[in-house]
Amino acid sequence: MKTTAFFNRILTWLTGKKLTVDNSVVRELDLDRFLGSWYEVARFNHFFERGMEQTKANYVLRDDGNIDVINTGIKNGKPKMAKGKAKLTDIPSLLRVSFFGPFYSDYRVMLLDADYRYMLIGSGSDNYLWILSRTPELTDSIRKSILDEAKERGYDIGKLIWVKQEP
Repeated sequence: MKTTAFFNRILTWLTGKKLTVDNSVVRELDLDRFLGSWYEVARFNHFFERGMEQTKANYVLRDDGNIDVINTGIKNGKPKMAKGKAKLTDIPSLLRVSFFGPFYSDYRVMLLDADYRYMLIGSGSDNYLWILSRTPELTDSIRKSILDEAKERGYDIGKLIWVKQEP
């Protein structure tokens, strides 16, 4: 937690904006169980996924120990793909992800089901939030549990866009 607080102070200093949410991460992440395909069930609206449906993320371990991140989806009826990479950090559930050359952002696993069926992902800012699942839909009780967690952490869950997932 000391490391997270340190990074939050640096972010505040660099941006002049105080982080308004609790984006602390889970204590453990089994990388082998984390890898593979995840459906993007919900997200905050942002330019790089605006208008996307049927979005999925696939995480593949590379020979160098980093992770390939392959995001796919449909926009205006056409398939889209974005390839990135993730670096592991000293904190297992805090990855550094890049889709734009040398620029990396926090990828924070803030909630993770014990069976690795769903997770809540944040960043170093309160502007980004994702709900990912191994299945295209969540049960009402799981959805409520995740939303309760996000709300308790200070996220505005009313800003979530529920992603249309079709076969």
